[in-house]
Amino acid sequence: MPVSADLPAPDQIEGAPHPRETPLLYGQARAEAGFLDAWESGRLHSGWLLTGPRGVGKATLAWKIAAFLLAEPADDGLFGAPPRPDRLGLAPDHPDMRLILAGAHPRLHLVRRGPNDKGDKLSADIRADVVRGMKRFFQLSAADGGRRAVIVDAADEMNVSAANSLLKELEEPPERTTLLLVSHQPSRLLPTIRSRCRELRLAPLGPDDMAAALAQAGVEVAETEALAALAAGSVGEAIRLVRQDGLALYGDLVKLLSGAPRIDRPAAIKLAESCTGRANDRRFEMTLDLLDRLLARIARAGIVGAPDVQGAPGEARLLTRLSPDAGAARRWAELSQTLIERSRHGRAVNLDPASLILDMVFKIEETARATAAASEAQA
Repeated sequence: MPVSADLPAPDQIEGAPHPRETPLLYGQARAEAGFLDAWESGRLHSGWLLTGPRGVGKATLAWKIAAFLLAEPADDGLFGAPPRPDRLGLAPDHPDMRLILAGAHPRLHLVRRGPNDKGDKLSADIRADVVRGMKRFFQLSAADGGRRAVIVDAADEMNVSAANSLLKELEEPPERTTLLLVSHQPSRLLPTIRSRCRELRLAPLGPDDMAAALAQAGVEVAETEALAALAAGSVGEAIRLVRQDGLALYGDLVKLLSGAPRIDRPAAIKLAESCTGRANDRRFEMTLDLLDRLLARIARAGIVGAPDVQGAPGEARLLTRLSPDAGAARRWAELSQTLIERSRHGRAVNLDPASLILDMVFKIEETARATAAASEAQA
């Protein structure tokens, strides 16, 4: 599905190469092996569901699987099937890879969100007309008899009509055709779609694989361990944090809460005002996300203790003080759920960003005060 050059690619993380251009896939050897085992056994499923957290390499794996299949000969030739490769991927100068990189491979079809009705933004979901484009692709015969591949990125973004259209193709897939569905939240898919696909689950990346993946994407950062911890093993989220100065912002949030249950009001107001205006939309979104992440880490600390890796200097000390026991953990977890709902509602009704941020900070202050009072009562 072509997207106007004026619109962002819906299947590409800003600041990172497109998945089809990513040379190596790090940290997902198990998922690669799972596919290669199926291919080698001769029991290749027509539908594959690639699941796992956002940004861990699902789309990259989908493109590598597609390239592998497209390059497979139509028959085994005189000397039998080629030996099993150690990992997926084609050399950049391979004829099929050159076509893929140019977005011009005749046996590959991409299903993703397109422009909205006005053409000025991306549609909020994948619509039925986009999936119908896949049907037209199926009606074209492969001139060389080779395999065909379809990548749906992301399958959770299909509306009901699109999902039903895709289901029909999964029920009766064309011969020598493989559908690769990228899914961040497979629970949002129709159960019948999930049941007709073999699942490959991708895991969060560890610090070493994270560092290698970031270096490959051209992202250099010294705080690799802190970044991996805050990004929860997601390369995509790590790139977003780096590009939007998320590590520094997280440090500011830790510093702001360091005085809790008394929070520096001028500092809180300054933080809130930094999120106002259209130019600061991304900072607003990042602030909400990081507040949610910090609350989750506070709650977890009350159960398992402070994390081994800090997201910012002084974080471990803050978490231990704010969440000393399971009772405190429960209060912080409840607050996290409450604030998630508040932020969703606030964004839905276009509430003033500064007001929303301040409201959240004051709720955090109240919970810190209640936790301190409970600790004193137990002493």
